Amino acid sequence: MRRAGRIVAETLVALSGAIKPGKTTGEELDRLAEKLITEAGGWPSFKGYRGFPNAICLSINEAVVHGIPGSRVLKSGDIAGIDLGVKLEGYHADAAVTVSVGPPCKEVERLLRVTQESLMLGIEKARAGCRLFDIGHAIQQHAESNKFSVVRELVGHGVGRDLHEDPQVPNYGQAGAGMPLAQGMTLAIEPMINQGTHMVKSLSDKWTIVTADGKMSAHFEHTIVVGKNAADILTIS
Repeated sequence: MRRAGRIVAETLVALSGAIKPGKTTGEELDRLAEKLITEAGGWPSFKGYRGFPNAICLSINEAVVHGIPGSRVLKSGDIAGIDLGVKLEGYHADAAVTVSVGPPCKEVERLLRVTQESLMLGIEKARAGCRLFDIGHAIQQHAESNKFSVVRELVGHGVGRDLHEDPQVPNYGQAGAGMPLAQGMTLAIEPMINQGTHMVKSLSDKWTIVTADGKMSAHFEHTIVVGKNAADILTIS
């Protein structure tokens, strides 16, 4: 999983650097991701998963997650959530980042910063002796204290031999609740934070999930190992 996570991290760095006005979401970025993953010896976990057609999810602006890369041309002022997984020798790692296309306005910059901060605060709770909902509580408190909302319908998850495993890892909840965390658990923690309402809806493609009010959403994710004193992040470059 650590080796798979390294491929995930390096691919996300490359894709983030390739995000710029004029790029198409499918023909360039998705192909680049699959090329980098396969050349490193892995396989894109998402491709073919429950029928998903691509190597990455690319979610633009109001799209929260599961956006399908296509012919859309990115323009300055957009934000792009890049989510991908890698399978290597029977094990998966999964991560996501959201980047701005061109310079972001102050409010979008704050949304990206707070979402990333929320992820890291959640990861701080991924240690033995804490409980599952401590992760979501930390995420929710930080996001809502900054006047953003936390998506309820979508959650993080266990990850390992399968891309999605138990337990579900909500991005909200009551501190001290949920199952105890044990050293060695592998989790994908992934806050999805919205500018407006926390409510979402699905598009007709049956994959893309967008904010109900059309406002922007950001998504950051890491695969981690629960540690004795601190989590070990497997998808960091």
